[in-house]
Amino acid sequence: MRNRRVLALLVVLLFSATSAMAGGFRLPEAGAKAMGMGFAFTAQADDPSAIYFNPAGIVQLEGDNLMVGMTYIKANGGSFSGITPLTGGASVSETQKDLDFFVPNAYFTRKASPNFAYGVGIFSPFGLGQEYENRNTSIFRSQITKIDLKTLVVNPTVAYKVNDLLSIGAGIDFMYGKAKLSRTPVGIDSATGFPANLYNGDLDGDGTAWGFNLGMLVTPIKQLKIGVAFRSKFDLDIDDGDVHLGSVFSGNINTPLGPLPPQGPAPIGFGGSTFNTTASTTVHIPATLDLGVAYILDRLTLEVDASFTFWSSFKSLDIDNNDNRVFLPDTASPKNWDDVVAIYVGGEYRVTDPLALRLGFRYDPTPVPDETMGPELPDSDKLYYCAGAGYKVNQWTFDLAYMYMDKKDRTNNNLRLEGGIPVGFNGEWTGDAHLVAFDVGYKF
Repeated sequence: MRNRRVLALLVVLLFSATSAMAGGFRLPEAGAKAMGMGFAFTAQADDPSAIYFNPAGIVQLEGDNLMVGMTYIKANGGSFSGITPLTGGASVSETQKDLDFFVPNAYFTRKASPNFAYGVGIFSPFGLGQEYENRNTSIFRSQITKIDLKTLVVNPTVAYKVNDLLSIGAGIDFMYGKAKLSRTPVGIDSATGFPANLYNGDLDGDGTAWGFNLGMLVTPIKQLKIGVAFRSKFDLDIDDGDVHLGSVFSGNINTPLGPLPPQGPAPIGFGGSTFNTTASTTVHIPATLDLGVAYILDRLTLEVDASFTFWSSFKSLDIDNNDNRVFLPDTASPKNWDDVVAIYVGGEYRVTDPLALRLGFRYDPTPVPDETMGPELPDSDKLYYCAGAGYKVNQWTFDLAYMYMDKKDRTNNNLRLEGGIPVGFNGEWTGDAHLVAFDVGYKF
């Protein structure tokens, strides 16, 4: 219990929020050097962030190495124009809140012998943050008003250089996750015949999961590197999360407008203006596989990566309430996401021994199918444009990177009934974001 409280405190201190900055809710923002090259880094893996990108790479690093950093994300709220279950058939517009996120990373590596190295990394490989302007009036409030998924992974790692051709690495991943989900179900007031908010509902819980990662680095010739990195899936179990209902409606309700099943006239039935219980859910976080090829020509390094995310494991997001009521049922939300392949391209030119300049581009297709896309993550294909620089001073290394995320406009028409529950929307989404990353490294 004490360990969980310590981890919860770490998450609060380290993460003001996290946000989906790749396809789905994957977060590859684990190193500034890699960001400057569009995260095409699986084959290079030549700084301590190799623990995240390819654990075999840490055997390339001499001595003891410490690196800490932060990525700042300015997410401009996505704009929607269209119809939801609460717009009465009229097309309206709404914009999510602009949000600021800080995603940290920290790594330590040690070269214990010419052929063996070990280390530990702390990073956030997945996260999701969305919030609508007003939980009591949002046109999405019956489905969701806020969602936060924060993850923290501690990743002890070892690497071994088999010979000049092959190096291998492996690690154990311990994940701590914290999730919050808010929504405001809506029904028809029996007395007036007009819509009424049933309550402000909040689910807040945390949990843990275990996984592993593997890496391989092949150097057939001095100028060519080939990297492979795999990270297993996580099943993040959130048990007995706190559920709080506030501002509970005091009258009788006719047919709810979602996310509750249809009823006849009935009282809310929570015995007061507030109600507390617990609930459980499991977030299925996918496995990933990255393949990279880097070519080094004097001062120039070029790399291309293919990054596979096996989102097909994210089939549903179900919430099991431990104290079911007529207006607080269990919910089953199908997702059925698709596996996707993202392409990363990047390069570095070392202008002088201390100074390096970098450019990168990244294409991330969305795993979210039209049929199940919801307001918790109105995702779309994304294009990323990256630039960065690195500078070395004695034992110190400084890396800075900037990335612009262009989220492609997406039109979706999936307003529908699921078991009598109105969900989805018909309309168009837009959005973008700016990211800045900074890392400081020191070699002992």
